[in-house]
Amino acid sequence: MRLPAEGAIVAGIDGSGSAWAAAMWAAGEALRRGLPLRLVHVYSVPAVNTPGVSMPREAVRAGFESRGHEWLAEARKEVLGRYPDLVVETAAREWSAVPALVQESLRATMVVLGSRGLGGFTGMLVGSTAVALAHHGHCPIVVARGKQPDGVVPVDGPVVVGTDGSLSSAAALAFAFDEAQQRETRLVVVRAWSVMVDHGAVRPHFLDVDPAEIEAAERADAEAQIAPWQEKYPDVEVELVVRKGRPVRTLLEFSEKASLLVVGSRGRGGFQGMVLGSTSQALVAHSDCPVAVIRPAAPAE
Repeated sequence: MRLPAEGAIVAGIDGSGSAWAAAMWAAGEALRRGLPLRLVHVYSVPAVNTPGVSMPREAVRAGFESRGHEWLAEARKEVLGRYPDLVVETAAREWSAVPALVQESLRATMVVLGSRGLGGFTGMLVGSTAVALAHHGHCPIVVARGKQPDGVVPVDGPVVVGTDGSLSSAAALAFAFDEAQQRETRLVVVRAWSVMVDHGAVRPHFLDVDPAEIEAAERADAEAQIAPWQEKYPDVEVELVVRKGRPVRTLLEFSEKASLLVVGSRGRGGFQGMVLGSTSQALVAHSDCPVAVIRPAAPAE
């Protein structure tokens, strides 16, 4: 297999309408960043054990590969029809979806997937596959979706990012500021807080706390976290929202008018378990805009 171009935007293709939408979203991102687009189809050959049916495994494999190349060719044609100057490469790979995409993520700037599919990407980012890819991927993972799973993916509106002061949310902030600048749109930074929980632990005397003091402390912490990025990206208009409430409900509300929702792969406090549990699944399943999951770089990276 020919190695993908360094820094390409990778989009998973499986023949579904959701995957076509993801490919188009990824194409726009690639064009905006001046990067090539890599369309990837991953297929696995099932065992043929049906009584009375004798079909060589090689014939089955050839059928799956041929179908994958057809889907890739269709997707490439659609992309180039809208973005004729874009560099687009394709690859059909026989493997399991998660390890194949994790490998792709080693050289990619971003991996983009539809919210649901037909073949190797069925249920991608809705269950255990999401956890594995978000946990082991080496670049941002984006689920391109809109108000309806197979509907139009929004491209207008602010970038929204959830932050809780953790290392993971710091990585999300870095990505979100860059996206906002690339898109020439404003950035909405959301910090949700709770009277009962503080950085993932139950407050010992939560009945006696002053909500006003908590909100002030959360705001000060958020302002300190975003200050370096505002200096780096002075042209990005930033709105900081500090609100009492549940992170998922708050972020879903902002996703209604956003072009992108950005979250860290894990956090502390309000965003603890953002990607590794039900919170992330709720965002991916119900967000009205694309969701980008950002994993912080390991110390050795």
